[in-house]
Amino acid sequence: MPGVDDPKTVTAALDMAGLDALIAALAERGYRVIGPMVADDAVVYDEIASSADLPAGVGDEQDGGRYRLRARGDGALFGYTVAPQGWKRLLHPPRQKMFAARRQDGGFAILPPEPAAAPMAFLGVRACELAAIGIQSRVFGDEAAGDPGYRGRLARSFVVAVECAEAGGTCFCASMGTGPQVEAGFDIRLVELAGHDRHVFLADAGSAKGAEMLSGLNAPPAPEADRAEARRRVSAAAGAMGRTMPAATARRLGEHAEHRRWADIGKRCLSCGNCTMVCPTCFCTTVEDVTDLKGEHAERWRTWDSCFSIDFSYIHGGAIRNEVRSRYRQWITHKLSAWHEQFGTSGCVGCGRCITWCPVGIDITEEVQAIHADGKGR
Repeated sequence: MPGVDDPKTVTAALDMAGLDALIAALAERGYRVIGPMVADDAVVYDEIASSADLPAGVGDEQDGGRYRLRARGDGALFGYTVAPQGWKRLLHPPRQKMFAARRQDGGFAILPPEPAAAPMAFLGVRACELAAIGIQSRVFGDEAAGDPGYRGRLARSFVVAVECAEAGGTCFCASMGTGPQVEAGFDIRLVELAGHDRHVFLADAGSAKGAEMLSGLNAPPAPEADRAEARRRVSAAAGAMGRTMPAATARRLGEHAEHRRWADIGKRCLSCGNCTMVCPTCFCTTVEDVTDLKGEHAERWRTWDSCFSIDFSYIHGGAIRNEVRSRYRQWITHKLSAWHEQFGTSGCVGCGRCITWCPVGIDITEEVQAIHADGKGR
């Protein structure tokens, strides 16, 4: 993909006013601009109006079961790694109405769907998160039995990606081949160069609508020195990952269904489901039907669920996976191994959220390495 790493591509240099002009131009075209901001001592993705809403000078510290914000000492707007909750909650809402019905003429009439919400522009999407969106678009994109809501929201969205200049403590996207360089799936790609003397965003287009948007900003071309610095920073991030995943061996986890390590993990795991809630690719759901007290109105809602819930595997007669170890094994082997058979890729993008937000700090990369180091352990 052409960009700051391609000398033939014209890359624009946006200053802070240029970034605000981009946000304003997106809003003028009817997009709800969603970007990072600080709330409740964390970086979250929410609606923004200008660069003043972005987390200036904010970085983060992430490790197993640990997340803290820190002051960077500069004015970087994208100096954090990944926020606790990804873009999944916007494209695949945690709670979504499937349909509603009202009693009418001795039967039920299906009510018309609610009007579609305004299209969204995502500002600050990382490479691993773009990879996750691509994975979920395959999960929900089947023409015969896909999710029209997901496909519609994604098709109407505008993606402004940001390449990582630093790696986080739980990041391992480089070993998964999903980052830190942004290669596809974006409309505009930014690389932020923040320092004490200057602040610039190198921008290039990845789609026709991205090119049209950038041309309207009339930004000057970026000098080669800035392009070289951008390449250096992204390359440095790739070599500074906090974790490594042996992706090739992870794909063979299904061969170790009876490994003794599962019992060890089961003793530590709380079966809380945090890992599945923050994972940008998990898609397990359940369905709830609700009615009013008179029985005149009914609704069907789809809500997020987790394979760590004992009820998730319930069939007539009881749950299939009664033990915590079996539920963890189901999650990790599906994510890293069986996903390849279903969707042609791994279900993990190396964002590290499951490690950071596990209350007891269970590390998916450590568990894979331990199982394969003693592949015959029983």
